[in-house]
Parts: sequence; C-alpha cells; structure tokens
Amino acid sequence: MPDALAAALPLILAGVLVWSGVAKLRHPDDLAGWAELGVPKAFQRTWLLRLHPWGELALALALIVLGGWLGLAAALVALALMLAYLVLVARAVSSASDSSCACFGDRKPVTRVTVVRNAWLVALATGVAAVIWTTPLLGGAAVVAASDPWWIVALVVAAVTVALILWPEAGSGSSAPAQGDAASAAISDDLDDDYVRTRTPAVPVTLADGTIVNLRQLAMSKPILLLALSETCGACTEVHGKVDEWRALLPEVDVRRLLTADPATSAWADADEPQSLHDPQGYVRGSIEDWGTPSAVLIGADGMLAGGPVTGTDAVAEFVADIYESLHGERPPG
Repeated sequence: MPDALAAALPLILAGVLVWSGVAKLRHPDDLAGWAELGVPKAFQRTWLLRLHPWGELALALALIVLGGWLGLAAALVALALMLAYLVLVARAVSSASDSSCACFGDRKPVTRVTVVRNAWLVALATGVAAVIWTTPLLGGAAVVAASDPWWIVALVVAAVTVALILWPEAGSGSSAPAQGDAASAAISDDLDDDYVRTRTPAVPVTLADGTIVNLRQLAMSKPILLLALSETCGACTEVHGKVDEWRALLPEVDVRRLLTADPATSAWADADEPQSLHDPQGYVRGSIEDWGTPSAVLIGADGMLAGGPVTGTDAVAEFVADIYESLHGERPPG
C-alpha cells in the first residue's frame, strides 16, 4: 500500500473526529437526545455524555501521531465507534420513529442519507485499520510525507466523505433550516438573556385537516409561534382575532393557533396554511408548562424552545412585539 494513502486515510478520519468533537462541544447534546436515538440505557450517563466529544478528539490525535500496533489499536477503536453510530442510525430509520441526531453538533433528523454517510465512515475506518500499521510507531501518519499519484485517490476519498457529511438531510430543507436555526437563537437571546432553552417536546398534535404530526419535526423548517387558545375562554377571543395581523407582522415565523378542541368540532379550526394545531389530550401543555389561556410560546427551528411561555392577553401581545423587535431592531409600528 503506497505511503501516501497509508497517511491520508488516518488523517481524513481524524479530521472527521475533530470536526465531530468540536461541534459537540459547541452544541452539547443531552441524555434525552441519546435516549431518542436509542443509545443503550447502560451508556446513558451524564459523565459519558460530557466525555464523548473529548474522547473523539483524543482518538483523532491518536490516529494522527500513532502508527504500528498502537495506531492499529486506535483504528480498531475508531472502527468500533463508527459501527456503533451506524447501528444506532440504521435502527432509528428502520423504526420510522422520527428520531434526530446531534452527530455533528446541530440536531437533524435521521434519514437514509444519515445511514449512507455512517456506512461510508465505517468503510473509511476499515481502510484506516488496514493501512495505519504500516506507518511509524511514534509519529504515524503525521511523519509520512510523500508526493505521488495516490494523493489523488486520497483527495477523492476526502471529497466523498465531506459530501456525505454535509449533504442536506431529507425534510430538513436547504438553506432555510440554517437560517431558521440562527433566527431561533437570535430571537431567544434578544428576548431574554437568562432564558434557558430546552428541547421542543416531540409530541403528536393534529392539524386542522386531521393529519397527526410531530411538533418538533413540524418546526424544523421555520420557527413557530404557538398561541394556546380555548374557545371557551373569553380573553382568547381577542388573541384569536389578531392572528392574521400578527402573521403579516411576522412573516419569518409560522403563527399557529394551538387549540384544545378536536379539529372536527372546533369552530376555530383553520385548514389553510399554516394550519391550526389541535391538542385535546394536552400533550404540548403537559410537556412544556401547565399554562392557562391565552398563552404563547416560540418554538425554534433548531428543535429547541426559543421563548415563553407567557400567559395573558397583554403578555401575549407584548411577546409578539418583542419577537418583532428581536428580528427588526425596533418596536412594531403602531
């Protein structure tokens, strides 16, 4: 095996691990995310969650500077890790559970593209194990310098790896989710510097047309301002009447009514997009906060709550004005 390829494969895999580790440090996951992805309960430990990105970084360093049998040991650990990742995402896709993964920092839905990407990483790790033992015991790939045509093969391998990692997940959109994520974080920061963002509950809600959707998945393309209303609540009538006005004021956000009545019997059911949401079982309220009506909560496109909940007619109107100010730098006209 040419020296160039023996050096390139470990360096490429090390780059993937560095990228993954740094991304996880910047956007830490939580145990709920691990549980959702199907990580065995024995490994659902806070200390393991915190050490995970550091372990990836340490493994990357070992692949760079170790060769011989030490490098092979590191490569086998990397291969086992990639196999574990592949099994987790493959199970998630096969179960059709709408799971998401913070594999490279930002949480994204797990799709067939994710499985293909992780299968490629397993193949890459296998290649690393096959060649790393030929590099120097101390120094490894880092001290191998060569310039020959095999570097072209190495570059092709690197390009495929990067393309599969960056390939947009189905259902996550193209540039819109990234913009939605940034907008969600910016709105949250502007609304309240001390606001602690928590994960959007992945609970079922019913659209006005009867379709059952996952609330977290629904918000992944655009932030949602949920207006929790009840048709038997007198104060809710005023908020209900302002929905069209607030939609015109906040085109960056889906303004949706969250109603306690079933869509088949609700006088406020609205099947025009963005459709009203219906939660007669109280899943959303029970998963976020036991609010009264009317209330409002902002759901970010990054799978996290971005603001609220707030309760009361005046508080909801003020909350809408705060969202507008965070997006436009000034209070809304009028």
